[in-house]
Amino acid sequence: AARTGYRVFSANSTAACTELAKRITERLGAELGKSVVYQETNGETRVEIKESVRGQDIFIIQTIPRDVNTAVMELLIMAYALKTACARNIIGVIPYFPYSKQSKMRKRGSIVCKLLASMLAKAGLTHIITMDLHQKEIQGFFSFPVDNLRASPFLLQYIQEEIPNYRNAVIVAKSPDAAKRAQSYAERLRLGLAVIHGEAQCTELDMDDGRHSPPMVKNATVHTGLELPLMMAKEKPPITVVGDVGGRIAIIVDDIIDDVESFVAAAEILKERGAYKIYVMATHGILSAEAPRLIEESSIDEVVVTNTVPHEVQKLQCPKIKTVDISLILSEAIRRIHNGESMAYLFRNITVD
Repeated sequence: AARTGYRVFSANSTAACTELAKRITERLGAELGKSVVYQETNGETRVEIKESVRGQDIFIIQTIPRDVNTAVMELLIMAYALKTACARNIIGVIPYFPYSKQSKMRKRGSIVCKLLASMLAKAGLTHIITMDLHQKEIQGFFSFPVDNLRASPFLLQYIQEEIPNYRNAVIVAKSPDAAKRAQSYAERLRLGLAVIHGEAQCTELDMDDGRHSPPMVKNATVHTGLELPLMMAKEKPPITVVGDVGGRIAIIVDDIIDDVESFVAAAEILKERGAYKIYVMATHGILSAEAPRLIEESSIDEVVVTNTVPHEVQKLQCPKIKTVDISLILSEAIRRIHNGESMAYLFRNITVD
């Protein structure tokens, strides 16, 4: 039976964010859907769909710029507008999923990522294509299918083609939490693995996720007989590098590079241990605040990120930042989903060829 048509829309009208949408539509041989997304003078977001979408598969491409909350509202309002216009399926193409770091309970906070998943479902999305979620378990927050694509084949290809003498490299995890990702890169490239241990981590502290409850001091209101043993305070060990990096190229891998202080500190340690060249490979280059300046002044020789997040301004500020295009895998995912084909091929080690 003949399938209905499909349209690709961009949920953001700024030039930096429509670039990825244009790359994807060029690969698909399709035109970008006609829509207008703008902010009114009072700060409200308004979306106008300029063509009929009744009975069609609609793909909304939304990259997340600096203003995350505005981008989320644009996506929600566009999805709801398309749902109201009787679109058959509404698939969100969100290369970097926002709020993915807030995917676990910390003290008396909330799991914001779960809230966002519920909002997207309520707005009318029926499917999501994303890339390298911060935690794979986030897929369980959604009541509809989520395709979590991988950027690693493109980054691996960059290492093989653009880093001279990469066989003399070692893959580095800047913390034990990143060791699993680093191990995956090391196994595919047949390289050694090193882990930096003892570095203070600001985002994954045990004290933030509730494991230091009950409090460190006795509570006078606790009834006799219900007193729980006090938790012993943790003491960070001296910073050590597990693995040999002397006279080698060090390649630090991670999923997100935002606040770069931890990457800069890791680069300094690796330099002290004898690494003569240091690369940082990450999928999502958010690079907020003073990140470009800190990278430029650091021991890092090159930072390689994909174009899941617009970072043209940061590249102008820091020539060390390089970009890998991942529009190929996103456009192929769109084509396969529309045609009802298997997505298994996209989870293998595909290359640009």
